[in-house]
Amino acid sequence: MENYKTVLELAPDHHRALFHLAYRHDLSAYESAAIDYYKQAVASSPAYVSALLNLAVLYEDRGEFDKASFCVDKVLECHPNHPRANLFKKDVESSKTMYYDEEREKKRSRKNQILDTPISDFELSVRSRNCLRKMNIRTLGDLLNITEAELLSYKNFGETSLREIKAILETKNLRLGMALEDKAIPAGDTAGPGVQEDQGLLNKPVDDLQLSVRARKCLQKLNLHSVGELTRTTEAELLGCKNFGVTSLNEIKKALAGLGLSLRSLD
Repeated sequence: MENYKTVLELAPDHHRALFHLAYRHDLSAYESAAIDYYKQAVASSPAYVSALLNLAVLYEDRGEFDKASFCVDKVLECHPNHPRANLFKKDVESSKTMYYDEEREKKRSRKNQILDTPISDFELSVRSRNCLRKMNIRTLGDLLNITEAELLSYKNFGETSLREIKAILETKNLRLGMALEDKAIPAGDTAGPGVQEDQGLLNKPVDDLQLSVRARKCLQKLNLHSVGELTRTTEAELLGCKNFGVTSLNEIKKALAGLGLSLRSLD
């Protein structure tokens, strides 16, 4: 840096020396000095592209978006198709409309911490803990992706266990199936041709899947009559049905995969 300053004492308008001195200050986090040197470097024609773009970056970091836009526009006046300048132009323009809500982000962070709380942190009966573990439900967030009906359909999971879990969620102002409601598509949405086609596939009866007798009987017990109802069911719910094993589960998963579908995941 001292050598570049010596150059400028001999030739005050030496553009390369001004640029490199600005760049060294920029790397050393001396932003104000860097801006001053960059401004000197771009003060005369022709446009010093690298200096203008680096100056634009510093202005954007400071939130001075109009000054950043001015620098980029100067480059585009001479080089309309300059790829980096065009890309940075879009970046600066989008930065002008960006808004960071700190309070909202804090609330979101707190909510995520609550949802990531392990089920093991709460006092539950052995039966409840075992059932949730077998259903791969590990956190409070997982419980928001499953309904009361799905829990009750699981083998050995009864009303007492359900009340235990609902009580835990109520202490956090949460409830079962809450995440599923948030993901639901509004009834007023217009379905396009692709959606209608998918809906026709989901309305197909499960008998069309040509499943084994055991698998079909289990689906009847669970009151699942269409492919759509089946895709809204989890592996845990199916395995909770008496006499329904891994062989039947794999059979159903293979049949759905052939249609480009799958069982619902708790993720």
